[in-house]
Amino acid sequence: MRIVRNAALLGVLLAAGAAGAQERPAVVVTDPTAGTYRAAVQRFRSGVAGVDAAGFRKDLVAGLEYSSLFSELSPRAFLGPEETPALDDGPPVVCGDWRQSGADALVEGEMRNLPSELEVEFRVWDVARCRTLLRKRYRGGSRDMPRIARRIADDVVEAFTGQRGVSSTEIAFVSTRTGNPEIHVMNADGSNVRLATNNRAINAFPSWSSDGTRIVYMSYRYRRSPHLFRIVRGTGGQAGLLLPNLNSRMPQYRGVYAPDGDRLAVVLSVEGAPEIFTVGDDGRGLRRLTRHGAIDVAPTWSPDGRRIAFVSDRAGAPHVYVMNADGSDVRRLTFDGSYNAAPAWSPDGRWIAYQARVGGQFDIWLIDPEGRANAPIASHPRSDENPSWSPDGRKIVFHSTRRGPADLYVVDVDGKNPRRLTDGQGNNTSPAWGPHPR
Repeated sequence: MRIVRNAALLGVLLAAGAAGAQERPAVVVTDPTAGTYRAAVQRFRSGVAGVDAAGFRKDLVAGLEYSSLFSELSPRAFLGPEETPALDDGPPVVCGDWRQSGADALVEGEMRNLPSELEVEFRVWDVARCRTLLRKRYRGGSRDMPRIARRIADDVVEAFTGQRGVSSTEIAFVSTRTGNPEIHVMNADGSNVRLATNNRAINAFPSWSSDGTRIVYMSYRYRRSPHLFRIVRGTGGQAGLLLPNLNSRMPQYRGVYAPDGDRLAVVLSVEGAPEIFTVGDDGRGLRRLTRHGAIDVAPTWSPDGRRIAFVSDRAGAPHVYVMNADGSDVRRLTFDGSYNAAPAWSPDGRWIAYQARVGGQFDIWLIDPEGRANAPIASHPRSDENPSWSPDGRKIVFHSTRRGPADLYVVDVDGKNPRRLTDGQGNNTSPAWGPHPR
């Protein structure tokens, strides 16, 4: 199998061809850093006391560069002003000067005091065509400025590519940094890590709802056995049992929200064997999907909600399988390797990421839902495990022991730009990338 990197498009594409029964089509992994946009980001005009305009600009630039699609044009190269004169009353933008500076994009803006909050208004220019692509405003308090800077960065990415950036998204994960495996949440770039649980029990497998308002996870906090809990934002972090009326003799191991947010795929133990069910978000309508003496675990939904990929050892070793959302048409997807697990369906539905044991360690691989092509995207002499997709499908987060204790890393879908997100405090595992903020 060959892997070809193109400079033309983003994403991952199948190369069709006349392949024999034992052959696989090539996998074409395009390079998201090729043709990177150069962004001239001005320091936003500000008469607001206590707001660091230079720090705001730094956060905005970091958000743009996190996309792997933009690079900063240094202010030293500007032929135009380093600070926005004014959005409406200032001199006109001279696109020729910005083109000569080397900019593809110009981001300008103002910060203003309102009676009870701050307002940030910005404008994005396509310098080559000398036209405004976007003008928008956000409001919030001074503590919201880093978040607003990341939101603006994601807006700029969308203005140029048609697909929103992800620097303002969040990642949930499990960490033992407090001495106990608790659920944590952080910004997509690894900043602002905070506790989501603090119950001193074993907590695992966080999963976001499609609107980002809920996280479901497994915990041993109740009766010292595995149960599913749900955290709802705006309730002070209080977690409630997801399935309080379920037979206590059916351990609850995992829950994963469907794209519609109204259902979950859950893993429950039936007579000692983990099986996959679906259930409503209100705990009603429990329906069994798998009936097998083997282990059936790790469900992940297709983005249209019609299929579920999962892991089963029914063939003698763990492999990835796919079935319809009603449990019909079960078929094996992975055949290479001795141990394949932790599938994660891409947001565009075209790929499933999973961990494959290669030699003595796990690597992150991609396979298409029909099983026609697969290829590694992240490999290392140490193990890389538990992939989760960014909501734009451009990046994958995973945990790795490449520096000893497990830490979280993010990598572009073409395998480039690996970046460590956590700082080595305890073991950091089981990442779940949340949706775009609303």
